[in-house]
Amino acid sequence: MNESAAGSQTRMVQVRQNVLKHNDLIARVLREKFCGAGVFVVSLVSSPGAGKTAFLEKLLGMLRERGMRVAALVGDLATENDAVRLARSGAPVKQIITGTVCHLEAQMVEDAISRAEWQLAELDVLFIENVGNLVCPASYDLGEALRMVLLSVTEGEDKPLKYPSIFNTADVAVVTKMDLAAAAGCDVGLLTRNIHQVRPGMEVIETSARTHAGLEKIAELLARRRTLVK
Repeated sequence: MNESAAGSQTRMVQVRQNVLKHNDLIARVLREKFCGAGVFVVSLVSSPGAGKTAFLEKLLGMLRERGMRVAALVGDLATENDAVRLARSGAPVKQIITGTVCHLEAQMVEDAISRAEWQLAELDVLFIENVGNLVCPASYDLGEALRMVLLSVTEGEDKPLKYPSIFNTADVAVVTKMDLAAAAGCDVGLLTRNIHQVRPGMEVIETSARTHAGLEKIAELLARRRTLVK
């Protein structure tokens, strides 16, 4: 590597470190704000097509039926399609259009909250659905109390081994589309073992938005984790 290329690479690393440092400062402020308002914040990360939006739509509806005050922020590159889908649950939803940015950042979350028609103190749980991406979101703290990484049975059992960083930064793994496991030929046992190879002891919950399987366990987990951080 010549001197010019080495210098350019060094500057790129420094810029990235500064961006992440700035993000972490905003995330810290957000976390304090969330705690002060008494709202439990959950972020959802996955690759495109893993079923985040379908999962969240059904979960929001279930939690609302139980009297829980819930809302969602939804990140997407260009459309408001996911926000329209989630709004069918009856929960307040705010879309975040990221443009060319392939992940959400703490500043985007802060800006969206400031423009929302609802107040944090009016909520029990706030969900943040990230852009479909298993790489960049691993590095960006959004001030959440709990991060869930979702992966579907159609993505292959080796997904956790290919993207270890996102599993190492998440708290819970959610396997989606379990109703398709047999048709997809997915070895769910192997998938779970691969998750635990990357993150030993990580809680894994199998779900299906179509049949509602596993959503009860998710609701119980949220209730349990909310109690721990209050």
